[in-house]
Amino acid sequence: MSSNNTSHFDRPESGELVPSRYAVQVGEIDVLIVSDGVLPLPTEMLGHNADPAARSAWLENMFLPPDAFDWSLNVVVVKSGDQTILVDAGLGLDPNLNLPRAGQLIQRLEAAGIDLASVTDVVLTHMHMDHVGGLLVDGVKERLRPDLRIHVAAAEIKFWESPDFSHVFMPPGFPDALRATAKRFAEEYRAHFRPFEEEHEVAPGVVVRRTGGHTPGHSVVRLSSGGERLTFAGDAVFTVGFEQPDWHNGFEHDPEEAARVRLRLLQELAETGEQLVATHLPFPSVGRVAVAGDAFRWVPAYWDY
Repeated sequence: MSSNNTSHFDRPESGELVPSRYAVQVGEIDVLIVSDGVLPLPTEMLGHNADPAARSAWLENMFLPPDAFDWSLNVVVVKSGDQTILVDAGLGLDPNLNLPRAGQLIQRLEAAGIDLASVTDVVLTHMHMDHVGGLLVDGVKERLRPDLRIHVAAAEIKFWESPDFSHVFMPPGFPDALRATAKRFAEEYRAHFRPFEEEHEVAPGVVVRRTGGHTPGHSVVRLSSGGERLTFAGDAVFTVGFEQPDWHNGFEHDPEEAARVRLRLLQELAETGEQLVATHLPFPSVGRVAVAGDAFRWVPAYWDY
């Protein structure tokens, strides 16, 4: 990444007490990481197949609470050429789940000076509700372009026609909410879907690639321009996944395959040295992957002011 993070994104004053967006550049591509807020979840979700004592020790070493902690929700806006691409869309509002500190994306896009009508494309890493729900907020669809393109793996669309929750480890209420949100999203936006099979170039230097694992159609987005690269990994990588890539996350529909995907991706990122951003890494989640013995090490980027 360039040491000059000067971006073409507008930066009006928002009056927020904490930062909720962070701009970087990948060659000629502008990137803005936007926080959708935080999602409080049980710590068991980090590695439900792990020995409880090992999980507790990891949490203690990370100075994290033993029972529940806040998972970041990060969304990315990409400007490449004349296209403005929203990668994932945050949680939106689900009153049945009582998650008041999440679902902040629409207000924070406005605070960043991003008009919803300027978004030409949406890329979905997958169709879990914390990645599509922002587009279901009242009044949002009417503000989007009528020719909006939504890029999502064909396998993901098919999966949510009859989703399998037999291998997940979620808090009560989440499977029903995920199922209902994906169904509603498909009904409201199907005409905008642009399904792809394995890989698709959305814009110059912006490629979405299906990985599977977390969900059958889970995908990552690779940015490349001017010799610089960045990967948005969606839910393929979680905080604990660097040191314990074989620990299963509770939202993974195929935990064994998700672990294999995570390992391959971390190995690739360690070899290339490119920047990584992921949905649930602490905001702004920009960093790199280093090898640490038989595992990996997360190296957060220094904030560039």
